Amino acid sequence: MIIGFVIWSFCAVLIFIVGVVDLKSAKPVGFFTGVKPPKITDVKKYNKAVALLWFITGIVFELIGLPFLFLKQNSPAFVFMMLATVALVIVMMVVYLSISRKYEKK
Repeated sequence: MIIGFVIWSFCAVLIFIVGVVDLKSAKPVGFFTGVKPPKITDVKKYNKAVALLWFITGIVFELIGLPFLFLKQNSPAFVFMMLATVALVIVMMVVYLSISRKYEKK
């Protein structure tokens, strides 16, 4: 189970790295794969908001993975971890759409 937690934590670190790259970007960052970012009014604030979204997602993702340290292999509780991960992604998309609408040129 420790190996599972290490892999989960590695994925959380990758999420943080995406946030750091977004924070340092001079151009508006994209969110959805294959979709160009919208025309933005304030690129710096937009990128900071998107980076914050990634940072918070990484923290929540890591917290969702904590049960790896305490549960036995094949525990039914892992179903809740997966459902929480799906919910996290859905919430993340909704929050991004809110950020996008806030900074999009009208």
